Amino acid sequence: MFVSDRDGNVTRLTDNNADDWLPIWSPDGSKIAFMTNRDGNYEIYIMNSDGSGVTRITNNYAEDWDPRWY
Repeated sequence: MFVSDRDGNVTRLTDNNADDWLPIWSPDGSKIAFMTNRDGNYEIYIMNSDGSGVTRITNNYAEDWDPRWY
């Protein structure tokens, strides 16, 4: 996953053969939600802003897309 609108100081947060897409910052900037197919179909995951604490938050046969914070 790579999304940036600035130059310099880039840090890789994920490292796998899956597609990690559509990252979105939490309102307080502490977490990132994203979609990935690392478990066979697209599910929503969250992680800390430094890439640690990756947690799957959806788990079903349908593909889950386009995470949002409310």
